Amino acid sequence: MPREAPYLEVADALRGRILAGEWEVGERLPSRVRLAEAYGVGRNVVQRAMDRLIIDGLLEGRTGSGTYVRVPRERLRLVRSRHRERREGPSLRSATRERGRADAWDADSRVRVPAPEAIAHRLDISPGDPCVHTHYEFLADGQPVQLSASWEPMAITDGTPVVLPETGPLAGQGVVERMRSIGVVVSTVVEVPRPARATPEQANLLGIGVGDLVLLIERTIYDTRGRPVETADMVIPDARREVVYAFGVDRP
Repeated sequence: MPREAPYLEVADALRGRILAGEWEVGERLPSRVRLAEAYGVGRNVVQRAMDRLIIDGLLEGRTGSGTYVRVPRERLRLVRSRHRERREGPSLRSATRERGRADAWDADSRVRVPAPEAIAHRLDISPGDPCVHTHYEFLADGQPVQLSASWEPMAITDGTPVVLPETGPLAGQGVVERMRSIGVVVSTVVEVPRPARATPEQANLLGIGVGDLVLLIERTIYDTRGRPVETADMVIPDARREVVYAFGVDRP
């Protein structure tokens, strides 16, 4: 069988020592230099091993201080599914509803914001075309659990009652319902999840450390013509959320 990657071997060894209690909760681990010497690997291998254990929730990095054994923290489940709420019965929804789910949000929208080049590419419009740009901060029990930055082309909603996502007759109803009200039918949602590190602004809003691991989900919503009607970047702190995708099965 192929040999496991060196950083995974080091991660497994460190995990065993942590779980055995060699380092107590809150205690700092030896430096990367010392661990690299102990395991006969490079410091970059040790760093990757530590990053793996940070993702697993066993360690936490403190800027300018080192890496410490993390206080155990429950990692709540966040289910991503567009089918679940529509197709499951009330009793099943109650049984499967994840704890810590966002129950409130703050939103700040600006109109006629020129689309940056990357956003224009995702929306299939020209750079500089006017958009509605909305920042969301989702809360659970009053605590921030997710951020989102949404862009909608004003060519679709300008002059309609739903130009602003959080005001008007369908305030807070979501992209699908708002677009349907103006004759635009959504057919596809594409999400691309990738790991990232929290920026200073994101860390401040989420109450986490700068550079902590987050899940960045790039979402784009398309209508039946294949036209993008909204794109958003969602940021979820990895240490607090386990993101699960649930898929419905269409019956014949």
